[in-house]
Amino acid sequence: MTGSRTNISTGPAGRPWRFDLALDDGASVPRQTQLSRAIVQEIQRGRLLPGATLPGSRTLAAQLRVNRKVVVAAVGELVAQGWLEALPARGTRVALNLPTLAVADAEGHRSIEAARARRRAGGIAVNDGIPDARIAPVDALARAERRALRALARTGLGYGDAAGDPVLREVLAGFINHARGLSCSPEEVVLTRGSQGALSLFALAMLEPGEVVAVEHPGYAPAWRAFQLARADVVHVPVDADGLRTEELEAHARRLKGRLRAVYVTPHHQYPTTVALSAERRMHLRRICETFGLYIVEDDYDYEYHFEGAPLLPLSATKDLSSRCIYIASLSKLIAPAVRLGYIIADRSVVARLRAVRELLDRQGDVVLERAVAELIEDGEVQRHARRARQLYRQRRDHLLEQLASRPRLRAAIACDPPDGGLALWMRLRGLSSEELVGRAHARGLALTPGSAHVAAGSVPAFRFGFAAHTSEELSRICDTLEACLEADTGAKGR
Repeated sequence: MTGSRTNISTGPAGRPWRFDLALDDGASVPRQTQLSRAIVQEIQRGRLLPGATLPGSRTLAAQLRVNRKVVVAAVGELVAQGWLEALPARGTRVALNLPTLAVADAEGHRSIEAARARRRAGGIAVNDGIPDARIAPVDALARAERRALRALARTGLGYGDAAGDPVLREVLAGFINHARGLSCSPEEVVLTRGSQGALSLFALAMLEPGEVVAVEHPGYAPAWRAFQLARADVVHVPVDADGLRTEELEAHARRLKGRLRAVYVTPHHQYPTTVALSAERRMHLRRICETFGLYIVEDDYDYEYHFEGAPLLPLSATKDLSSRCIYIASLSKLIAPAVRLGYIIADRSVVARLRAVRELLDRQGDVVLERAVAELIEDGEVQRHARRARQLYRQRRDHLLEQLASRPRLRAAIACDPPDGGLALWMRLRGLSSEELVGRAHARGLALTPGSAHVAAGSVPAFRFGFAAHTSEELSRICDTLEACLEADTGAKGR
């Protein structure tokens, strides 16, 4: 460890002549922060008394062998916090009335080794279909965020529009119209914190207690909880190989006699089964919504990741239904889950209600992030990343399918219909419950989510296997573990 050290002692005028402070050049904490904390610790220990005068910044910088800017920044921070006082033409002294709440000395640190140990102990987790954050354009995003912050600082960094940054809304409207066949204006776009934020915002703005939302079953349980958060009821409509069973949806609409307010669907790659809503059922769904005045809440969570043929146009691209369509999507699937940025496209009357509720919830979104992402879309960075990611994820999907087909034990125990796109496979189990498989996998350091996570009650002999976030080598190791789990089943039957 390299660093600098000097000692504290007090001269006859109460001025500390030497500082016994050590600054670590190799630490992750900036040196000005190290210096701030060290001075506060000396004050709290009583070695620097109230009224004691500090050396000048040049003297202290020379003693610590650091740039004078480091000292000026550290002292300025402590003056702002009330630990020090700047006296015109007399230097800087320890404040006579010290702060009652310690801020500068508070350390937020974590053990790197402990974090590594936790990761080692945690094994590997198969998610439900998220992108690989390791390939995200983080450097480009970081540079864009810095530029956005500087540009916004020139305008005062004040509050913005509750619907989101106007620049991104304009860019996004053009992007969506071109890429997904919609016809929307910036005034019909509301930015949210991910698609989950969009679902919750819709629920709170558009649903009344006691109203009903029809949802797919099995389906996306966090959406159900968002609707229930608004004290709406949920009715589950089965899904088969052609998607939502619209004849059952129509039966619910007739039975509920006006209480059914909306239907929530994932028609492109149904969650969790990955099937696409058939053309016949799409037309039937439109007729039902027209007849009963229902909103279609369309969650198009992974549109960019379609591998065979052309992706299906969103239901919201149909002009005669546009006023009844609530289109929800997320840029988190394009970049990384930690980038919480989703959006809603809806009729302007709906946008007005969404905007009013959003203003009450959190006033606005992350304007700096939104402006940065707008730059990445305008520069084509997001589109280039999507093309690279789509090619890579297709390779990973094909590798996983090859692993499943080439291993007799997996082939016998797991059935899977290769989807045309998406970031996950729906694995149907033969002769084994998903809960039993999850338990065996957990004992071997592999985390899986059972099929019961996607149904209202009971169990489903299936699980969702998100492949996109794993390399081919990782996918092969996961298949090794799955084989070991099934070997245990074979051994039990043999006994």
